[in-house]
Amino acid sequence: MKSEALPKQVLIREVGPREGFQILPTVYPVAEKLRLIDALTKASLSQIEVASFVRPDRVPQMADAEDLVAQLPAAKGTEYSALYLNPHGFERAEKSGKLSNKGWLYTSPSATFLKANNNTSIDESVAAVAEWCDMFRRYSKRLHGLMVSNAFGCSYEGRVSSSAVVSLVERFAAACEAAGERIVEVCLADTVGMANPKIVRELLVALRPLGFTVSLHLHDTVGLGLANVYAGLLEGVSIFETSVGGLGGCPFTPGAAGNVATEDVVYLCEQMGIETSVDLRLLCEAAKLAEFIIGAPLPGRVYRSK
Repeated sequence: MKSEALPKQVLIREVGPREGFQILPTVYPVAEKLRLIDALTKASLSQIEVASFVRPDRVPQMADAEDLVAQLPAAKGTEYSALYLNPHGFERAEKSGKLSNKGWLYTSPSATFLKANNNTSIDESVAAVAEWCDMFRRYSKRLHGLMVSNAFGCSYEGRVSSSAVVSLVERFAAACEAAGERIVEVCLADTVGMANPKIVRELLVALRPLGFTVSLHLHDTVGLGLANVYAGLLEGVSIFETSVGGLGGCPFTPGAAGNVATEDVVYLCEQMGIETSVDLRLLCEAAKLAEFIIGAPLPGRVYRSK
């Protein structure tokens, strides 16, 4: 592992308003969520994931997705997006008319997680690629990315090998090409925080010959989140999905903790001379607001010192 060409600039995708609120036991008012989104927008975050269009009986914290999206603040230079896991969720998100969603496919090398989170199997998710691509085209979108949850390990099935992830990505890439589309980006999600810098770098190296842009969605369950960000930077990763204050976690994965804190990642990048285009001072104010809304300290570190 000799790659140490740090990127000159990174893109930070903020997922706190979606991933943060979805796991909390309290259902917070739309007005409070909008206050946080507005604060994040003012911090110059260019991409913010604001909600999930999922079943309200399974994730009641996201039952207000339509209402929230309808009231999103106008923000020049900021794209709002939402998570969807099935065609119905995608269509709900598109009907809002206010989101900048791209065409994403979702999978995992963990069959148990896929069943719990997406109510599908690996074979079924690969077989559905053509249908998804047709749907994206009907909405004038092209396929963009493949999100791989539990890319480094799973609470249900344990450690995941790099070869299993590469094989899974290759299966999806072939199915996409058969459907007349091509994957642009592969996002590797450390859903339960089982990654460490060594296996992060190993998987990035293993995926490199496939030629896709690779991004990282890292959780900080055991305190290795920033170390894993650094490992990604050493391998040239320039897109990270993070959560203000360290909010978040997956409600269908035992032991899932929050994402690596956005402000901690921005601070790390700034200290290393890597541009993020994010206003760290205003971002820390947004983290303090998130703490106020939640009513409890958050795991992020940098916002407490600013």
